[in-house]
Amino acid sequence: MQSLSQYATLIFDCDGVLLDSNAVKTRAFGEVTERYGMEISSAFVDYHVRNGGVSRYQKFRYLFSDLLRRQPHVQEAEQLLQAYADKVREGLLTCAVADGLAELREVTAPSGWLVASGGDQQELRQIFQMRELTAYFDHGIHGSPAPKNQILQDALSIGKIQLPALFIGDSRFDHVCAKQAGLDFVFVYRWSEFPEWQEYCRRESVASFEDISALLRAMGPL
Repeated sequence: MQSLSQYATLIFDCDGVLLDSNAVKTRAFGEVTERYGMEISSAFVDYHVRNGGVSRYQKFRYLFSDLLRRQPHVQEAEQLLQAYADKVREGLLTCAVADGLAELREVTAPSGWLVASGGDQQELRQIFQMRELTAYFDHGIHGSPAPKNQILQDALSIGKIQLPALFIGDSRFDHVCAKQAGLDFVFVYRWSEFPEWQEYCRRESVASFEDISALLRAMGPL
């Protein structure tokens, strides 16, 4: 793996990498599905945690198709999505932002920066603007409803991602998407909710770092 300054593009997941927002979203998923009973809600939260990086749209489809085993009533899915978004918004505006971003941006000044997240794209762009993070990501802030693997493939096809490129993520799905796209990958674990991350990183030979500051110390300029 190269030093950070040698990558043409850096791609970041958002939740658990740039923002300490995984717990915010886990709590919101649990609260909005309590109406279906604690057994369903608990199973849904477990699915969410095991599928970090997957969009809320796909997760709510799973709720109906696999847990409730029925079609949503009129406006039911839309109401769930809105209730979830309302609960998440305040948390996204107040949760911690990763240390070291400004220093990393300076070290990788010639590199393009891009966000590829499972979070809602419109919501992400609003939150990043309000938290004064938008300017870091000159190659765009991208999220659902497009799935993460499609975001990466589209960005490659139009030149927003130039190789060599590094994806910084905190989930199994992030790593899978990076491999499919031909990107290098590192795992940051401080805010991750992936319980088996250590075993997974050993098995897959994935480099892991506590957070972006630790990544910068380890892979900064030689």
